[in-house]
Amino acid sequence: MTSMEKTKRDYSLVGESTKRAIETGLASAEWYHTEVPRKVMKELMQRSDGPAIRDTIVWAGVQIVSAAGAIYFWGTWWCVPFFLVYGVFYASASDSRWHECGHGTAFRTRWMNDVVYQIASFQLMRNPVAWRWSHARHHTDTIIVGRDAEIAVMRPPDLLKAALAFTGLLDFRYSLPALFRQALVGLNAEEKSYVPEMEHHKAVVAARWHVAIYAATVALAIALGSWLPLMLIGLPRLYGTWHMVLTGLLQHIGLADNVTDHRLNTRTVYMNPVSRFIYWNMNYHVEHHMFPMVPYHALPRLHELIKHDLPEANPSMWHAYREVWPVLLKQLKYEDFYLKRDLPPTAKPYRDEFHNMTVPSAAE
Repeated sequence: MTSMEKTKRDYSLVGESTKRAIETGLASAEWYHTEVPRKVMKELMQRSDGPAIRDTIVWAGVQIVSAAGAIYFWGTWWCVPFFLVYGVFYASASDSRWHECGHGTAFRTRWMNDVVYQIASFQLMRNPVAWRWSHARHHTDTIIVGRDAEIAVMRPPDLLKAALAFTGLLDFRYSLPALFRQALVGLNAEEKSYVPEMEHHKAVVAARWHVAIYAATVALAIALGSWLPLMLIGLPRLYGTWHMVLTGLLQHIGLADNVTDHRLNTRTVYMNPVSRFIYWNMNYHVEHHMFPMVPYHALPRLHELIKHDLPEANPSMWHAYREVWPVLLKQLKYEDFYLKRDLPPTAKPYRDEFHNMTVPSAAE
């Protein structure tokens, strides 16, 4: 371990870190992949409508039933459990559906991916055009400072902001105003850095549709003199986000940045069946980043095939958070500090030639 000198990171997508990433070859670099026989990978990449249709029926069905219960019991405390379920499936479960359908891997049929992607994007207050390109950049330049627009926890970590993310308040602080700005003004400089010019107008039109629906919902709530329409459209993004954050934060938090090996900057965590359904197996996140065209339902099989080359998966979310907490505290003082997890004897060495510092564990 080298001495830990404090370095300031510029997370702007049009700043000094961006220039440095391009100059050093970190941008659009070639990433390490575990070797998988071509025939096996071809089988794993096979898309199928069946699993996603089944899961989408459950996803939509739970929202319909819980919304019906919430409406029926509106005005009494009995509506609360229905809203709790509705919020999680409206917001948190939409994140994984948005994600997989954005990759085009959930369904074999393209229009099915597109329909679910559009619905999930709306429920998440995400511009479906801008976020599609943002996520493409996330996969091309995963946790590369100055390039990745989806770094959830920056360094030094803002622990208050991370805590507030569980409440959904940050989405109303950033996501909703961004939609209004895109609808009225257009994309900003950072968004233009990853959204192709030919897609700019589409992004503006998409934002205007979202804003129009939210405006109509507000008008309906005012006309009825009731919060109920907003509790069903819009506000679930506030009270139903906690599970999305609980699972999603663990994807990269506390791990390396500016490397080209997903084993260094991405985490796989074993989760219970309910969380895995809501999360659509994205807990197998190293596997997903290495091979993003493998459908969500095949990720457990992929994990078994390549786990000999990966750090041992965290046995639970609780274990993962206990592991990362000391790292975050250390990063408050030393931005370059990160958790480098041990590889099994069967694994190939880490590929971290771009990184200037290795830290064996948070305990040191």
